Amino acid sequence: MRIGLVEVDGHGFPNLALMRLSAWHKAQGDTVEWWSGFEHYDRVYLSKVFTFTPDFATAINADEVITGGTGYKDYRSLPPEVEVTVPDYSIYPDYTRAIGFLTRGCIRNCPWCVVPRKEGYIHPADTWEQIKRPDSREIVFLDNNVLASDFGLEQIDRMGGQKIWVDFNQGLDARLITPETGKLLARLRWIRFVRMSCDTSAMLPVVEQAAAYLKEAGVAKSRLWAYVLVQDVVDAHQRVEALRGMGIEPFAQPYRDYDGGEPTEEQRRFARWVNNKAAFNSCSWNDYCEDRRAKNGL
Repeated sequence: MRIGLVEVDGHGFPNLALMRLSAWHKAQGDTVEWWSGFEHYDRVYLSKVFTFTPDFATAINADEVITGGTGYKDYRSLPPEVEVTVPDYSIYPDYTRAIGFLTRGCIRNCPWCVVPRKEGYIHPADTWEQIKRPDSREIVFLDNNVLASDFGLEQIDRMGGQKIWVDFNQGLDARLITPETGKLLARLRWIRFVRMSCDTSAMLPVVEQAAAYLKEAGVAKSRLWAYVLVQDVVDAHQRVEALRGMGIEPFAQPYRDYDGGEPTEEQRRFARWVNNKAAFNSCSWNDYCEDRRAKNGL
């Protein structure tokens, strides 16, 4: 078979589902390539992670077209035989890190998150050795709540002291960072940040305590980082300033719902200010707004 792949989001981060599909089809003797509008395919896979990504509107010359991913509100898993296939990193030749899940699912039921609906309650996925690439010492873990799993904690413990560098890019649950887990995390080598989330004001004291445990265990203050969900901008601003005061780097994420709702212009502007560190570190939110208004002649 001739297989075509389409990463609808096009954001540059490797699409794990497409990588597994590519590896599985190649193992069956099929030809796999990124979709080209000039070719005919037996089957084309379109994968979309984000609901806000516009759909792929180009006509596809194929006998069969299969869409999948959260962006299509498709919460099915890959077929079991594909899910256990080692990803095909050759389709992303410029990406040098391993990616994968130690665990899937979550114990929480946050109203803005689709994970419980898609993956269910937390359960083991792969060991860190199964995820690691033989040609790389860096691993990006995609787990949604690894600290809520005994299996996940066991993997973190076993990685401690290894010559690998890691990132949990979906963030760690600050409510589950204790003196004990702080010590486990401090033994890891971090690619860059130790990421947490501060999505409501109620999380501020929790994040502050978690940061204290991490620093006490030996994690450098410069590595502390937190996602900030932006719904009410006034509330988000208070959280951002509180995190700044704790020495934690905030990263603002404007709220998007799964029915296609878009962030307001104020939410977008606020995120631009927070995430543009030159602006964030040199002017206040009010001054930033005044400067934007002046430049727009308002």
